[in-house]
Amino acid sequence: MHRVRCLVLVAAVCLLIGGCAFVRGTYGEEVNSMDLSSIKKGTSTRVEVATLLGAPERIVEVNGHEIFQYYRFDMKSGLLLFFSRTNVISEDVFVFFDGNGIVQDIVVGKKKPAPDMQFWPFGE
Repeated sequence: MHRVRCLVLVAAVCLLIGGCAFVRGTYGEEVNSMDLSSIKKGTSTRVEVATLLGAPERIVEVNGHEIFQYYRFDMKSGLLLFFSRTNVISEDVFVFFDGNGIVQDIVVGKKKPAPDMQFWPFGE
């Protein structure tokens, strides 16, 4: 009987330990706000933007205008027994150029506030 209890206890511990997993990963580089403030609409060029921010993740051409897209993803995922939670934070920056390669506009994606309840260990 004692042996059966030990075996059941070992099996329960293995189930509990095996049911826990936490993963965190990032993709892309964070864009520095000081570098963004150095880019001037109407005067900065493609080369200046690429020098400040690095090579864009994507270059899209729309109606003869180029758009540089910079993005960064931060993913956190946790599984604890039957409960799971995944948080994905995306930071996007779009730089729009006119036909001459001069900056027309800069659009920075708005970050959402942190959720009221965080699934451990993903608090700030």
